[in-house]
Amino acid sequence: QVQLVESGGGLVQSGGSLRLSCVASGRTLSAYSMAWFRQAPGKEREFIAGISRNAVNIIYEDSAKGRFTISRDNDKNTAYLQMNMLKPEDTAVYRCAARGSPYVDKRPILYDAWGQGTQVTVSS
Repeated sequence: QVQLVESGGGLVQSGGSLRLSCVASGRTLSAYSMAWFRQAPGKEREFIAGISRNAVNIIYEDSAKGRFTISRDNDKNTAYLQMNMLKPEDTAVYRCAARGSPYVDKRPILYDAWGQGTQVTVSS
């Protein structure tokens, strides 16, 4: 089973940027499609972006399109989420997830492993 550890969260002003990283261990990242989800207090977990094993297929939730970019470096066993033009409503705990499938999907139940999360707080 792969283990995932996120980093890169923090406090940023509205309009700022953050880059989240998700480092995999235990198994090679190239065996997994990856996704980022977030959950704000009192809200359901929300899919943000996903990338297939070979990075050919990438999908974004509407709230992330044009502002966030998901990527991966299989040689470094790391997935990334570059977040630009951050807004206060982006405040949440962000978690990466791995799915042992060539296909990326928005449904969290399909993911096999999760990181513990990293807090992103955007001030107005």
